[in-house]
Amino acid sequence: MTSSSPFFYRLTDGIRVTVRPVFLPEQSIPEQHQFVFAYYVRVENVGTQAAQLLSRRWRIHDSIGEDSEVAGDGVVGEQPLIVPGGVHAYQSFCVLKSASGYMEGEYRFIRSDATRFDAVIPRFVLAADEWTGGKKSTN
Repeated sequence: MTSSSPFFYRLTDGIRVTVRPVFLPEQSIPEQHQFVFAYYVRVENVGTQAAQLLSRRWRIHDSIGEDSEVAGDGVVGEQPLIVPGGVHAYQSFCVLKSASGYMEGEYRFIRSDATRFDAVIPRFVLAADEWTGGKKSTN
């Protein structure tokens, strides 16, 4: 297992989205094709106008070839208003059937002047390093 998790980020129209994925071996059951990943998201307004996060759309790719999409209002039950210099952070998770894949997507925002825009969620890699080589790590 790697000692630190990579960060992925993207800046779109004054909104910086940073994601850090982490494999959760204690929650996973590889023998049953269940690989659980947490991801920590930081949404920062580096622009000059407040923006409210209205909705999200995630595209999830599993290395076995399965693709899925998840869309909905807000993030973890919230539609935060992020002022200039402000940050909204949260964590969530996903379950893959294989030891690797990726996620990407976008957040839909509305600014204080009523303009709407999509902020890109960068593609980030989900990798259970100790399983991707076909061998288990041991404690």
